Amino acid sequence: MDEIIENERGLFEHFKFIIDQGQSMLRVDKFLSDKIETYSRTKIQQSADNGFLFANGCAIKSNYKVKPGDVITIELDYPKHELEIIPEEIPLHIVFEDEHLLVIHKPPGMVVHPGYGNYSGTMVNALAWHLRDTIQFEANDPRPGLVHRIDKDTSGLLVVAKHEQAKVALAKQFYEKSSERTYIAVVWGIPKQRSGTISGYIGRGLKDRKVMTMYPDETNGKWSVTHYTVLQELGYVSVVECKLETGRTHQIRAHFKSIGHPLFNDETYGGNQILRGTTFSKYKQFVSNCFTICPRQALHAKTLGFVHPFTKQFLQFDSEIPDDMQQLIHKWHDYIATRTDED
Repeated sequence: MDEIIENERGLFEHFKFIIDQGQSMLRVDKFLSDKIETYSRTKIQQSADNGFLFANGCAIKSNYKVKPGDVITIELDYPKHELEIIPEEIPLHIVFEDEHLLVIHKPPGMVVHPGYGNYSGTMVNALAWHLRDTIQFEANDPRPGLVHRIDKDTSGLLVVAKHEQAKVALAKQFYEKSSERTYIAVVWGIPKQRSGTISGYIGRGLKDRKVMTMYPDETNGKWSVTHYTVLQELGYVSVVECKLETGRTHQIRAHFKSIGHPLFNDETYGGNQILRGTTFSKYKQFVSNCFTICPRQALHAKTLGFVHPFTKQFLQFDSEIPDDMQQLIHKWHDYIATRTDED
């Protein structure tokens, strides 16, 4: 678990882990780099060198091996630049708003939070402008109002808290899995089962930390569950509905990669290659045109449901599938309806 704490050194993030009884002996820097997705192993080693890494209250080095029952804590300074959120007048598609929260329909291509290489033009920059007169909203909070995120090239619904009380209440729902989220995706191929569940331990790749990988146990990953239903079979691709039970980084993308059905045009997980179909040049050109129509992973956060933290009313929101994905689906419909033996 983690929380924001301020002490004589200024603002830092505090993480605390109680090591499970079944945990094998593992270097603490390796253990933490798998658990804390936003920090590299090098960053954790630097924290240890600076005396900010502890086991059972005692400072430890990065080569310390964790054992069952250990209480591991770490303090990590935030990069200074990431604390300076600059308000920018960027249009937001606001689906719902009151004094406690707002629900936003994020377009594809918009980064949610500033980070390395994306210090402006993000949804948080837009929120800082939109809520500039809201005293309770602190844009320079390292996680201003955010209780969940979606990837840059994924479109769809997000809820943002306007103050700390709303943030805590909403985050509790996401943690306890009582919120409801449904995604629509286009994947390569047709799953053998029209409906099913994909589950397993998911964590950052050992060779490339930007890619999430499925692991056999919790040593390198966190438990994840996605329920899916095939809505349409379109020859060499399928339209699927996904309901999240957990919300891990790249969960849907990594899950469908793991069962051999990467999301259409998902460059990170191999979906930007022709993975199903014929070798005819006409078909290759058709798929190339589809990649152009939808130049991103075909994934949309369609619905979002949660209990309002103050009115206690259950709120359910739905959103239109973006034009690029609609065009993609229609193009595959037309292809299936008109294809010949030479396609």
